[in-house]
Amino acid sequence: MRDFLIIGGGVIGMMTALQLADAGQQVTLVDRGECGKEASWAGGGIVSPLYPWRYDTAVSQLSRWSEGVYPSLALRLLEETGIDPEYRQKGLLYLNVDDDDKALGWARQLGKPLERVGADFVHAKEPGVAMANDSALWMPTLGSVRNPRLAKALKARLAAMPQVTLKEQCEVSGFIQHGSQVEGVMTSQGPLMAERIIVCGGAWAAQLLSQLNVQLPVRPVKGQMIAYQAPKGLVQRVVLKDGRYIIPRADGLLLVGSTLEEVGFDKRTDAAALASLKQSAEAILPALATCPVAHQWAGLRPGSPTGLPFIGALPKWPNVFVNAGHYRNGLVLAPASTHLLVDQLLGRAPLIDPAPYQPTPERLIQA
Repeated sequence: MRDFLIIGGGVIGMMTALQLADAGQQVTLVDRGECGKEASWAGGGIVSPLYPWRYDTAVSQLSRWSEGVYPSLALRLLEETGIDPEYRQKGLLYLNVDDDDKALGWARQLGKPLERVGADFVHAKEPGVAMANDSALWMPTLGSVRNPRLAKALKARLAAMPQVTLKEQCEVSGFIQHGSQVEGVMTSQGPLMAERIIVCGGAWAAQLLSQLNVQLPVRPVKGQMIAYQAPKGLVQRVVLKDGRYIIPRADGLLLVGSTLEEVGFDKRTDAAALASLKQSAEAILPALATCPVAHQWAGLRPGSPTGLPFIGALPKWPNVFVNAGHYRNGLVLAPASTHLLVDQLLGRAPLIDPAPYQPTPERLIQA
């Protein structure tokens, strides 16, 4: 019997395990595959919602707190594991923003550095970027992280902690119930018991919870991405245009994303998405037309009705908790959403008001 059992070894599950272990708790983390190899691996790693002023205030509260955590978290993981998550704070250029007045108003209200800049400014920052008009928005504080390496570092840290048991290739097939309590889970590696269960199953969370007759409105939304192998320094910072983005890595790899596809659990890539992503990328950075596409892949985001995650205890199962439904912002919101849940689990004063995120009957009925 462990203090906590976490289902799902993505960034959300692993950060939850890390915080609980830091607090002295005994934790088992199970994943049906390999930790960090689903949406946490497939995303781009921008540490902000793409257009943050278009989101609910409750999402902004989580993202603002999380942004401030990533620099120190990356340094901690590098020191403890020797794996560099490659946190880079080079800012973001927004091109072709049609609601820039709303964006600037949002920034003033929150005290965020966001300004309207001209073509000369953009070309001084990124000489190769093509602009369709004479103005853009610039957010100098925005950062990005190399999410596959972040996941690898989190896994390595957890594996070294005596309070944590990692079980990979361990699929949960059902819950072990006694009255209104869930005492554990049945898995492909046998039964696992714990005082409290936390479901961090991403796009699969609704499938898991349906076994408890909980209808969580979380669905898979496929996103395809590509990566160019480009000369180092071709672009230095994140550039966003018409909902598509380019993210540079330190070794010259340039990530481009992403599609939004409602196709269930299908993770196949296709030529149409490749052509569309290439067109978007080369419209931002024309020099990419001469660079090879090194990779194409897909991941499944945990879509939710408004992009607002479900964080808290299930109404009819007081010892079962959920942290899922972050949609496109799982990595962005992970530090804050996991901290907020651990606050509830350990009876601490909450980071922010937890009420908007609770999986209440009203939010579950809205499926």
